[in-house]
Amino acid sequence: MSLVYPKMQLSEVVEEHPSLIPVINRFGIRLGLGDKSVQFICEKQALDPDFFLTMINTFLNEDYFPEKKLQSFHTSLLVDYLTQTNHYYQRSQLPNIERHLNYFISMSTPENSSLKVIRKFFYSFKDELLKRIAKDEKIWFPYCLSLSEKLKDITLPVFHKEEEGKTEDPIEALLADLKSIMIKHLTGEYDENLCYAVIVSINTLEKDIRQHNRIRYRILEPIVWGMEHS
Repeated sequence: MSLVYPKMQLSEVVEEHPSLIPVINRFGIRLGLGDKSVQFICEKQALDPDFFLTMINTFLNEDYFPEKKLQSFHTSLLVDYLTQTNHYYQRSQLPNIERHLNYFISMSTPENSSLKVIRKFFYSFKDELLKRIAKDEKIWFPYCLSLSEKLKDITLPVFHKEEEGKTEDPIEALLADLKSIMIKHLTGEYDENLCYAVIVSINTLEKDIRQHNRIRYRILEPIVWGMEHS
């Protein structure tokens, strides 16, 4: 996939990749982009264009992941981006999936036994995600920022924390299980269009969380580990 550059019209990029809409929203950019370039919009919004473009390109292209460059950005930029991402999950994506899922279930046959399993998996996933968001807000992100403030005048080298024994992220796993159950084990009579709407919304969130976790685990955690051992 080609990369996005400063002189490109942001509207053209978003037209080609609508999945970027919630991502640019995290930077305070809303639709009504006109014909302005990425550089112009970033300057107008007082954004670091290099950071904005790096995050956009990282989100769009799973093969693009410049670890050294990402680790060179200030911790506060990364934490703010991840905070806004959490807000998007909490305020938009979770309610969206829940609304679609509940309507889908209400329009399916009551004797459909797989619906109980689907509902259970969704609420397990929702509970785990909200717990992590709360921990981020109250503990993890403040800790990251406090370390960064203490070491603000020190230039840190790039660290690569060893992650021996690291297992799959449980939130990603629960969401993947939910999608898998719907695709493999759904039974009874149900509305196929409503089912598709649920799966699309799950798939959208699944991709977003996967990209979010790359920043969390491969960038922010090694930075924090480096600050702890500086």
